[in-house]
Amino acid sequence: MKLLHVISSIDPRGGGPIEALKQLYIPLTAMGNQMEVACLDNSSASFLKDVPFPVYALGPSYTGYRYNPKLVTWLKSRASNYDAIIVRGIWQYHSLAVWRALASTNTPYFVFTHGMLDPWFKHAYPLKHVKKWLYWPWAEYRVLRDARAVLFTSEEERLLARESFWLYRCNEAVVNYGTAIPAGNANAQRRLFLDNYPELENKRLLLFLSRIHPKKGCDILIEAFSRIAGRDHSLHLIMAGPDQIGWKGDLVKLSEKLGVADRITWTGMLTGDLKWGAYHAAEVFVLPSHQENFGIVVAESLAAGTPVLISNKVNIWREVERDKAGLIAEDNTASLADFLNQWLELPVKERVTVSELAKNCFVTRFEITEASKSLIETIQGLI
Repeated sequence: MKLLHVISSIDPRGGGPIEALKQLYIPLTAMGNQMEVACLDNSSASFLKDVPFPVYALGPSYTGYRYNPKLVTWLKSRASNYDAIIVRGIWQYHSLAVWRALASTNTPYFVFTHGMLDPWFKHAYPLKHVKKWLYWPWAEYRVLRDARAVLFTSEEERLLARESFWLYRCNEAVVNYGTAIPAGNANAQRRLFLDNYPELENKRLLLFLSRIHPKKGCDILIEAFSRIAGRDHSLHLIMAGPDQIGWKGDLVKLSEKLGVADRITWTGMLTGDLKWGAYHAAEVFVLPSHQENFGIVVAESLAAGTPVLISNKVNIWREVERDKAGLIAEDNTASLADFLNQWLELPVKERVTVSELAKNCFVTRFEITEASKSLIETIQGLI
């Protein structure tokens, strides 16, 4: 099959969906498929050099909506070259453009919403939700309605998507999702990370690795850490990820107020061996998100054999709990602190066992080859 993925941007700061695209390319092509990507980035963007797949960068695009007057014409001229087109994400112009370009053609399209229909957004940002309601009937509702299928990465995501807008109709399908087994030498990657952050040597490291954003629960993590930090002076929190909205300053002030600023290291965004070194150096990975469609970083941590402590708003929490690959908390300070204490009380032997279960959970559920097979089988079955 020849597939075209259409996405607003492949800037790596965009998080999991972009990383998943990169990881999909190798197993998809190994299975005999072709994969290309169209995005609305400028062709001069430096991060385009780091992608493994053929990419058409059609920028410039305009406003936060990423309007691009070329996209519909470009898609119409090439639609017949592909067996299927896959839309990655909604609420920006690329999804509406695919609908406008393909509505009257024989080329089927599929949509990954990537958690963007989770009802959490309705409650967290009510004014934005009202604006989206004004847009919904004329755009995204039609995009989803006319797609061959809307693809969800977990049963939890599929069910939650139905709660955001009462005007909702689409053909739903759940597909596997995941990432690749980390390449490279784990010990060397761990050593590289610690050499770059020597103050973390011989510390018990708790790792947060994601965007610095209110949705991710960064504030409750710092508050919970302050409640358990006194148990062991070697405990140290790593806050790794891009600060896209300028929230870090407020979080640093919070850590100072709580007396743990010197127990937190802010690394910014980590990639490559440094990122995997952080996973390997950490004792546990913590993601107390208020909403998380899948959490590719959770799968990465499991792949590294690092147990996870996540909230029950991360949509794959049931799978993690079922496989005993970590602990599941509520997305609030008290619950997170309680489960951090539970982790710290585990004997070393039991922590090693959880690490082994984490690797097994990844291999059986989230390894990218199985995810690729699931995607292709689903698309083939529907076209």
